[in-house]
Amino acid sequence: MAEIPQRAVILVVEDEPFIRMVAVDLLAEEGRVILEAGSAQEALEVIAAEGRIDLLFTDINMPGELDGLDLAGIAYSRQPDLKVVVTSGATQLADGDIPDHGVFMSKPYSAGNLARVVKAKLAAAS
Repeated sequence: MAEIPQRAVILVVEDEPFIRMVAVDLLAEEGRVILEAGSAQEALEVIAAEGRIDLLFTDINMPGELDGLDLAGIAYSRQPDLKVVVTSGATQLADGDIPDHGVFMSKPYSAGNLARVVKAKLAAAS
C-alpha cells in the first residue's frame, strides 16, 4: 500500500448543504484539507483554482448540466491519479463503473464507513 498523503486534499461535492456539512466535518477531523462544492460545475471551478486534489467524493444526482459521474470522468481525465468515491441514494453502481475503478457508497452511509472508505482509497497504490 502507498503512504497516505500527510495533508490529503479532498473535494466534497454535494448539493444538499446539511449532508455536505456532515461529510466535510467528518473528513476534516481526520486532519485532511477539505474543499467543498454544491454542484459539478462549481467543483470544476474549485479544481481549476486548487490545481490538484487527492480525492473526489461526489454525489451523483445534482442540479445543472453535469452530474457527479460526469464530474468524476472530467476530473479523472485531467488528473489520472485522482482517487474517486461516488455516492447516491437513488442510483446503484458497481465500483468498476466509476473512473479510477473508484468506490460507490449507497446513501445513507455511516460516518465510520465514509472514513474507512476514504482512508483506504487514499492509501491505495496508484
